[in-house]
Amino acid sequence: MDQITILVEDRPGALADICEAFGRSGVNIKAISAEGLGEAGVIRIVTGDVNTATRALGREGFNYRVAEIVSIRLPDKPGELGKVTRRLADEEINIQYIYILGREKGATDIALRVGDVENTRIVLEKYLI
Repeated sequence: MDQITILVEDRPGALADICEAFGRSGVNIKAISAEGLGEAGVIRIVTGDVNTATRALGREGFNYRVAEIVSIRLPDKPGELGKVTRRLADEEINIQYIYILGREKGATDIALRVGDVENTRIVLEKYLI
């Protein structure tokens, strides 16, 4: 799964500009995370159509990059995320960041950005449901 990371000026309307650009291009946002870091901001977005989304961002002059993330579905109950993150730590896999993609029917979909995507997938294979 790919995620688009967009670097923006941390100002009112920056997020609206991106969301409107996607709307004009017919891009639906599946997951989003935004963080202000003082003068700059970082917006991370998962869509069903990365190509259309990046074309829209390019037309609007946004600074962005596309990176692969690992998606995992866990039972939506206490302790599950702890088990997974401990397993990754035991395997020396660093989680750069994490966020929830959504919840459905007793499960939570999680996005992980890690340095070693392939090894992470191997380690997590038994947790995918």
